[in-house]
Amino acid sequence: MVRVHIGTDRETGRSRGFAFVEFESESIAADAIRRFDGFELGGRRLRVNNAEDRPPSRPPAGPRLGSPASPPPFSAPRDLYAAGDPFGVDAPAGGRGFKSKGSRRGLRARKRSLGGY
Repeated sequence: MVRVHIGTDRETGRSRGFAFVEFESESIAADAIRRFDGFELGGRRLRVNNAEDRPPSRPPAGPRLGSPASPPPFSAPRDLYAAGDPFGVDAPAGGRGFKSKGSRRGLRARKRSLGGY
């Protein structure tokens, strides 16, 4: 035997009932499979076989950005807003045309500090 990995539950740390064993050669592995497959241990019948490679994971559904099937990202036309519109490209001289409300985390913190209001 070269290496053994026993599958354990992340929360309890207990064995999940399976293990992976790496052997020095194919012939030793085949001998272990032949000897221990169907062997009864602690009232349970063992199933011993060659590990199979995990199938490749499926790609996420839907088109990806940059792929030919995906629509171009949205951008508003330049002439969508009238001159002097506070939401348009021509913002007031003092900076942005609206005040940012901050992050959700900041909003939640302010609500807690106000006593639930």
